[in-house]
Amino acid sequence: MLAPIALFCFRRPDHLARVLTALAANHGARDHDLIAFADGPRDGGDSESVAAVHRQLADWAGRGAFRSFTIHASQANRGLRVSVVSGVSRVIADSGAAIVIEDDLETSPWFLQFCDDGLRLYADEPSAASIHGYCYPLGRPMPATFFLRGADCWGWATWRRAWAVYEDDAGTLLARLRSAGLVRAFNHDGARKLAGMLGDARDGRIDSWAVRWHAAAFLAGMFTLYPGRSLVRNIGLDTSGTHGDDEVDDSLAVTPATDRPTVDRILVGEDPQAWAALRDYFRRTHSMGSRIGRVLRRLGRRKAVGRRARV
Repeated sequence: MLAPIALFCFRRPDHLARVLTALAANHGARDHDLIAFADGPRDGGDSESVAAVHRQLADWAGRGAFRSFTIHASQANRGLRVSVVSGVSRVIADSGAAIVIEDDLETSPWFLQFCDDGLRLYADEPSAASIHGYCYPLGRPMPATFFLRGADCWGWATWRRAWAVYEDDAGTLLARLRSAGLVRAFNHDGARKLAGMLGDARDGRIDSWAVRWHAAAFLAGMFTLYPGRSLVRNIGLDTSGTHGDDEVDDSLAVTPATDRPTVDRILVGEDPQAWAALRDYFRRTHSMGSRIGRVLRRLGRRKAVGRRARV
């Protein structure tokens, strides 16, 4: 039996419809069980959109697009981190592996096949942490597949043995990185600010499960398999997500590949070419000029929305 799909959703019925439509168009979708975890409303303002999500899920449950369709709807708001961590743990405890998708991740028709192939090929590799469907727009040709140290969060799959290393205490993770002298390496040679995110998570300023998962896998000396061309597009870069407008980063936008990726068994270990490409990408996109450009584009989007509202 193939790994089930764990789908996490909250209050975006339109995004969810696109995500489910794309998943259903995946090769082999009808061979997968889909288990949806719908978070509850945070306040009265969320109630209508959350109810629309529940209706969307109920409609899809009757379409026969997947092997089975199970819905777990929370009455209270649990938050994304608790929802994802508990949901992934539940699915993996029952099935031994999971393919994880959120309600803003639109997939290529080959995403599920890529996850299936990766889960099968590296099931018994103790240093393989996960399979990841998204690839950053690195701006240079990449191998068909490659490994990077740690884990990732935009369309991924993992096994029970790998998920067992997950650590929810961000302070413990940060202390371990510092003790091992790994902070600069974790920050990708200073090109990213991931250790700062862990500190923010420790202090309650953010509630990211993803930086915890990445840090835990990184500390365990584990690696994630990526496709050379992305199989996932984040459609939540439109300010509709949990993190809001200030977190929108249009440098992450990609067009998913439509041809089937080649997934051959390769040595599990960090690919130096891919590591350097990712470092250069983050240095380029996180520069002051790039940040100013993104701010200007956000202001332009706000003005455009305001003009449409006045028409």
